[in-house]
Amino acid sequence: MTEALTKTELNGALPLIARGKVRDLYEIDDKTLLFVATDRISAYDVIMENGVPDKGKLLTLCTKAWFQILQRAVPNLRTHFISLDLPPQIPESLRPALQNRSMQVRKYKIFPIEAIVRGYITGSAWKEYQKSGTVHGIPIRSGLKESEAFPDGPIYTPSTKAEQGQHDENIHPDQAAAIVGEPYASKIASLALTLYKAAHDYAYERGLIIADTKFEFGLDPDTDEVVLVDEVLTPDSSRFWPRDSYTVGKSQESFDKQYLRDWLTREGLKGKEGVVMPEEVVRKTADKYREAWERITGGGEL
Repeated sequence: MTEALTKTELNGALPLIARGKVRDLYEIDDKTLLFVATDRISAYDVIMENGVPDKGKLLTLCTKAWFQILQRAVPNLRTHFISLDLPPQIPESLRPALQNRSMQVRKYKIFPIEAIVRGYITGSAWKEYQKSGTVHGIPIRSGLKESEAFPDGPIYTPSTKAEQGQHDENIHPDQAAAIVGEPYASKIASLALTLYKAAHDYAYERGLIIADTKFEFGLDPDTDEVVLVDEVLTPDSSRFWPRDSYTVGKSQESFDKQYLRDWLTREGLKGKEGVVMPEEVVRKTADKYREAWERITGGGEL
């Protein structure tokens, strides 16, 4: 297994704007950013001390593939993606490590909400439903079983977009509308649901169920259009289940970081800082990410 890249240093080639849970953001010019996906991995809003080799490349190539898939399925969809090419400012010595984990993207004002779409009741939604019969404060028909598809179709369930180290908070769509304002709130909700349905259909044909996912959107101030940004439909931002073993009434096997989450919970490490993943957890998490990527894209060289 190759060594994980958990932090990038461009030696002053481009100014560093921010380091997120996974991405390091650099400014190319006043309209363009370089998103570099490292191999860092977080769970329960805490970054692990060690990374998952090639995870950043898988996320980047998966995102590029989804942008293309979604633009075919949803006419007039705009995204922030420009190319996987590295800008000329990057020194030759750094290029091998950065290739296929870096995206040039347009810089937009980002709406401060996570646009989550849920097709199936699981995770925090299942826990809330068991307690109150609601999901993000939205009343849901009684009698649903764990992992069941929502009977009236996917639902839009936004959350706040927390600073690093803080926790996102599940909110009602009305609260999201108060944060971003209209007509943007309605456009975000409608577009998120449309994108989820298109992605779900595509993945389902390839043996995957997308149980839920989160999108992020920005605003193009020149055209007043809502633009799809950040990563999309990766194992970091989505819950993928294998279609052939899907069974209503229980939790499902996942092609995402669920193996890591389960290990943290089992070991009493959930939410704790300074955790080093053992080799087996790293390997099995890497295998899950790679299999999801191969099913979605058909695989290939990283």
